[in-house]
Order: sequence, then C-alpha cells, then structure tokens
Amino acid sequence: MTSFKIPSAPRSIQKDNPIKFLLDSETIDCLAHNIALVHPVFDAQAFKRLALTNIAPLGIMDRSAHIAAALKATLPAKFSEAADILLQTLTPPNVHTDRLGLSVFFYLPHTRFIADYGRDAQHNSGEDPFDVAMRAQYELTRRFTAEFSIRPFLTHDFERTLNQLQQWLNDPDPHVRRLCSEGSRPRLPWGARIPQLIADPSPVLPILEALKNDPSLYVRRSVANHLGDIAKDHSTLAFEVCERWLTDADKDLKWVIRHAVRHPAKQGNATALAIRKAAGGR
Repeated sequence: MTSFKIPSAPRSIQKDNPIKFLLDSETIDCLAHNIALVHPVFDAQAFKRLALTNIAPLGIMDRSAHIAAALKATLPAKFSEAADILLQTLTPPNVHTDRLGLSVFFYLPHTRFIADYGRDAQHNSGEDPFDVAMRAQYELTRRFTAEFSIRPFLTHDFERTLNQLQQWLNDPDPHVRRLCSEGSRPRLPWGARIPQLIADPSPVLPILEALKNDPSLYVRRSVANHLGDIAKDHSTLAFEVCERWLTDADKDLKWVIRHAVRHPAKQGNATALAIRKAAGGR
C-alpha cells in the first residue's frame, strides 16, 4: 500500500512567505491521498474542488475552517465515522517536542473539523460525540496540537472538558500534558478566548499546580505562559501563586516563575520585580 503523505514545509516562518501557504494545494492533495487510502469510496476530486474554491484570500485559520467544511461535505455524515477515518490517516506521533518545523500544520484542518463538528449530536445521528471528539483531540495533539480545538469544548461543555484535561495530567506523552495547560489558557494567541476562565481562572489552577514541576520544559513553558495570561486579568492571584511556588523551588520552577511575571515586570510592577528577583532574576 502507498504510504501516507505529509506536505513539505520550512522549519520556521519565512520572510515574504505568509504562513497561510502551509495550507495550500499540496496540503489538500496530501489529505485527499491519505483519506482515499483508508476510505476507498472517498470522492477525492470533489473534496479537492471544494477545498480549493475561494481559498486564495483566506488566512491560515480561515483556511483550516474552509478545508474542514470540505471534509464535512465529502466524508460520512456521521461525525464518529468521519473522525475515525481521519484518525486512521495519522502519521506516527511526534517523539520530540522541539525541531518539529511547520509541516505539523498539516493537521490544523483535522483539529478544526473536530472543533466544528464534534460538539453537537446533530452531526452524529443524535448520539453524544464527546468521547469520540476527545479521543481525536488526544491523538491529534500528539502530532500537532489540539490547543485550538479543545477551546470550543471548554466554552460550551466546561465541566466535562475540564475533567478530561485533568485525566490527562499524568499521561506519559508531554504533548498531551502540555495540552492540559496550553489548551486552557484564557488568552491563548491565535486561539479563541475563554470568557469563563478570564473571569475566574481558579478552576484551572490545579492543572498548573500539577504541571509546574513537569520534567519537560515544553510543558513547564506552557505553565509559565498560562500563569502569565492569568496575570493580565488577575495579577494579585498570579503573584500569590508565584510567591507560594517560590518556597523550596528548584531552578526549573524558578524559571517558570520568572517567565510567568516577565510582562508585568517589564511594565515596572513592583511585586513582579520582587518575585523575579527572588526567583533568581535581575
């Protein structure tokens, strides 16, 4: 059998080459090829025609939604069946947490498909699609990231999604553990904000607590960035967390603390500056 394809991509964003071009005709061809391998009745030509129509002016996030809509039109109507087909096309999980390059953006439309069509029973013959969607999030975050696609679930089904993230906190894969923190950031760049967590971040503090000493810098950096998000709206709470963590903090946790308060420290906030100094910063 011919192997699955993933499009070529640069290691990093290139000047004068907008990131939206990561989702172009080559990506669509590869996606059609991969689906046809596991779902022979797939109408690849119809999918490619729909996916390429009017895609040129769209930015990368809108392109992912546009391609996801083409998938919805050409895969089986039942979400669980469509999601299973997409999961069968995945390449092996990423072993590393760095040096991944931009080719992983190939999976952005996959995550958008889960986000757009995995929250409503009407797309799944009346059956609750939640468990199927969570399984897909788990597998996709191991190849790319589900930090964008998990957010609509937090917004619309908060308690159940938060419970799922808590179940993943001890997963052996750092990509999955990072999702627990990164996906629940209240102000994730490129991602939809989570109003409930902007108003009250306390429900996700146990996640940060569980991951603050994670063995992976990839995960700890997310914890620091998440706490930095909280500091933008609830600085007193964020500073209290940092001050508590300073007790018996090792060098790795001190880095997390310094990183978490870097923005208010740059603005001259006296408490943030004192925390950074106590954590070994200048």
